[in-house]
Amino acid sequence: MTSQIDLLIVGGGINGCAIAREAALNGWSVMLVEADDIASHTSSASTKLIHGGLRYLENYEFAMVRHALEERRLILDAAPHIVSPLNIVLPHDNTIRPWWMVRAGLLLYDWLAGLGKFGASGKLASSRGLNKRDHAFRVPLKTASSGFVFSDCAVDDSRLTLLNAYDAARAGAQIRTRTRFVSATRDHKGWTATLEYNLAVRARAIVNAAGPWVSIADAAMGKNDLQTMKLVKGSHIVLPQLYDGDHAYMFQQPDRRIVFAIPWENDTTMVGTTEESVESADQPKISAAERTYLLQAVNDRFLRQSRAEDIVYEWAGVRPLVDNDTGDDRTTTRDYRLSLDSDNGVPALSVYGGKITTARYLAEEALEILGEAMGKVVTPVTRGRPFPGGNLPGTRAEMVATARTRWPFLQEDNAKRMVRSYGTLMGEMLQTVTSAQELGEDFGGGLFEAEVRWLVSQEWARTAEDILWRRTKLGLSVPPDAAVRLTAWLKANT
Repeated sequence: MTSQIDLLIVGGGINGCAIAREAALNGWSVMLVEADDIASHTSSASTKLIHGGLRYLENYEFAMVRHALEERRLILDAAPHIVSPLNIVLPHDNTIRPWWMVRAGLLLYDWLAGLGKFGASGKLASSRGLNKRDHAFRVPLKTASSGFVFSDCAVDDSRLTLLNAYDAARAGAQIRTRTRFVSATRDHKGWTATLEYNLAVRARAIVNAAGPWVSIADAAMGKNDLQTMKLVKGSHIVLPQLYDGDHAYMFQQPDRRIVFAIPWENDTTMVGTTEESVESADQPKISAAERTYLLQAVNDRFLRQSRAEDIVYEWAGVRPLVDNDTGDDRTTTRDYRLSLDSDNGVPALSVYGGKITTARYLAEEALEILGEAMGKVVTPVTRGRPFPGGNLPGTRAEMVATARTRWPFLQEDNAKRMVRSYGTLMGEMLQTVTSAQELGEDFGGGLFEAEVRWLVSQEWARTAEDILWRRTKLGLSVPPDAAVRLTAWLKANT
């Protein structure tokens, strides 16, 4: 059977899910198809930051940074459960960039963010010099004679992607994970798309948001003017905690790249990222050279030394970058490009590049382009809209206290994690739970059957990996047999 919709979206990464949300909330009939899981590739392999991109000022990408900083403000307001202000310490190394250049860049960063006004809210502070009172910032480092402190935000990247899809689904969008887009043909009335499992759909328009596979999907739609993309692998390692505190470090590398050290799950420190051109986005793996590069970056700076044997987790993701002919991965633009093909008045919009931070802005622009091509009125609907669970009545700490009063059998660490992941959706998830026994099977690490059931029924989770690494980030916290037990439970209950 062939269904008829306004918009078919190919790709369940951050851009596809953000466009689905914008379109569904505008009242369009939407179907999103993803060959794997939501955020199963690039959108869960980031450095987990909502940021303007300080280093992109060096490439004169002022407009992109300004848009990203505005989106940072909007996302922090809209998703306070999964987005947190983050102090970043930037030790200064005069052999890489002069002190005055870094200070000027930070002042410009603050100005583009309107941080004088924004900082007054208490959420983010403007940049400043590292001073003698910053003992906690200095003590983990080998040397820190001078430097800076500035603000950005940490994010659970896969959950942000998921919440876009969740909000779209609540507005009526069909979200089909593990359903591969095969091909599409166009006639004067619209598109006929063939999906996996012999499914077919008629759509007035198609959005190709396949990320690193955008060119493959373009070809499957019969497009000839394929945009040249540069595929760049970024890898991260996770080490036992390198320092105390909830701040991050940003290190300027001798090759002028940037490496972050950021507090992560289960008392660990995430270190990344690398930049390495690749030919294919399929099954990216961190290389031995990348491990060495990241280990050297932190060992050169921190008193606490690390070896390859200390790495407790690692990941690699491939970023699809618009090739702006710089010949250098470091200076290749991180901005996006939207390409409309409206042959016979039947549009196809391909999304090239982009960042997690600017996905909402990209979606708004994409829908404006499609609305004009389709003769449909479009209204910006997400600028002030909280993400699901983001309408916190107070601070996270206040909500944790409320949650522990309502569910006193929850351990404090688990209540904190669940508030951080679900916000006010926690009330829907546990609305019928009145005792520890009603949480169901205990998989360890604070993961119980009640949460797993929610993830399966509401968040499209199908595998232990979906649950432990993309939905909950509990992969480092659960016992070694948790994945096996989860797999058995999923097989028996789904």
